[in-house]
Amino acid sequence: MQFRYRPSAACWIAVALLAMAGCGGSGTGDGGAASPPTASIAGPGGSTSQPIAGAADDTATGSVKDPLHPTLLIETSMGDITVQLDAEKSPLTVDNFLTYAGSGHYNQTIFHQVLKDYPKVIIGGAYTAEQIEKETRTPIFCEAHNGLKNVRGTIAMARRPDVPDSATCHFFINLSDNEVLDHKDWSLEGYGYCVFGKVVEGMDVADKIGAVAVADTDKLEQTPVDPVLIKSIRLVR
Repeated sequence: MQFRYRPSAACWIAVALLAMAGCGGSGTGDGGAASPPTASIAGPGGSTSQPIAGAADDTATGSVKDPLHPTLLIETSMGDITVQLDAEKSPLTVDNFLTYAGSGHYNQTIFHQVLKDYPKVIIGGAYTAEQIEKETRTPIFCEAHNGLKNVRGTIAMARRPDVPDSATCHFFINLSDNEVLDHKDWSLEGYGYCVFGKVVEGMDVADKIGAVAVADTDKLEQTPVDPVLIKSIRLVR
């Protein structure tokens, strides 16, 4: 697969998925600072768990109904997508996603890239409608070896193609079975991308987003011509 890259602040994560299909890219973060080459969290003991703001309560004590399989609503400008996360298989990744969601980070971001061929995915969670990248937290340990596969309808983390432990807030939804993104071995090329949940409602909305017209800009490749807004991501149960 041939793909053009622009050396912008946005490139490394926007095209990271394509590296698994034979392409690669790199870039810098906001303000020209270099993207972190490695994650500071080296393993399961390094979780940076924080309280989840606005979490749905099961009782007056504030406990979530199923803390190992929380359900979140992704409200978009094209409709709602409901996802159920798997903290049994991906505890660090789920913790990270819930922290971003609870802090309001995802509010008013966009699905900034739509890949229509293979792998077929929609990627979001990092940029405003003006294509300004939001500040992120420390990258996390990659749990791609958890046994979950990048099949249609799953949600996974995007990352730098050259550093497994580099995922921050960028996530994607698989619109097809994308075996090329699965963990195969412990090598850099075979490490894969971490699946941490699945769509349980609204897959038709994800497919609609995957069908929008796209174009290249000075910052992003294959980005929707008309921005697809993520209004909010919130815990519902």
